[in-house]
Amino acid sequence: MLLDNHIAAVTGAGSGIGRAIAIGYAREGARVVVLDVNADAAAETVQQILNAGGKGQAYSLDVTDRDACRLMATKVAGEVGNISILVNNAGINRRNAFTADPDAVVKDWQDIIAINLNGVFNVTHAFVEQLRATKGRIVNIGSIQSFMHVRTPNSPAYTTSKHGVLGFTRALAAELGKDGVRVNAIGPGLIETPLNAAVRANSPELIKTFMDHTPLGRAGKPEDIVGPAIFLASDLSAYVTGSMVMADGGYRTV
Repeated sequence: MLLDNHIAAVTGAGSGIGRAIAIGYAREGARVVVLDVNADAAAETVQQILNAGGKGQAYSLDVTDRDACRLMATKVAGEVGNISILVNNAGINRRNAFTADPDAVVKDWQDIIAINLNGVFNVTHAFVEQLRATKGRIVNIGSIQSFMHVRTPNSPAYTTSKHGVLGFTRALAAELGKDGVRVNAIGPGLIETPLNAAVRANSPELIKTFMDHTPLGRAGKPEDIVGPAIFLASDLSAYVTGSMVMADGGYRTV
């Protein structure tokens, strides 16, 4: 029960990594606020938490809507309590090159930055006073692309957004440390989620490229991110802030 007495909000928790983290946090004793743009998916995650004996509430939230994020923070404080853990997980990816169709490239940039970077800002800004009051912990989901542009064709907007998440993590860690708030990130490699299911099914060469540069020789599962997420949210990491824990099967070593 490493997270007993904590209230944790997880964005994008209706599926994939976010759902796995939400369920893992509940298993460790946290009351979990499941946030997702898809209300039905959020409710399904909460049902899994409740079925396992955990505690959770589901809310629909579009992280690109700054006003909605502020209203959600107020709603959560009133209905559940001040959060002490925030996981910024909501994100998207697309694989158009910068020199692809101009309209598609512009839309990729706008959509990806709006969710992956502005969304992290919007949610964190909305909940920051609660986190300061509880001396809380922020866990941002970055990527191997927080450090590098991968060896496969990929949207430069995604790489830019994840570099931004790392920079934001470090900046907040420096500013909020005096308030007792720790801010860290996780850098997943290729994780098998619904978000990339079509790519994995239709692009075997792309997956081979990833595996050729992954010493552990396999793609990750959402559950592979849960351990690092629990560590960074718990007192086990009481002296860790401004860091990114890589969970990439060793991708960056080859």
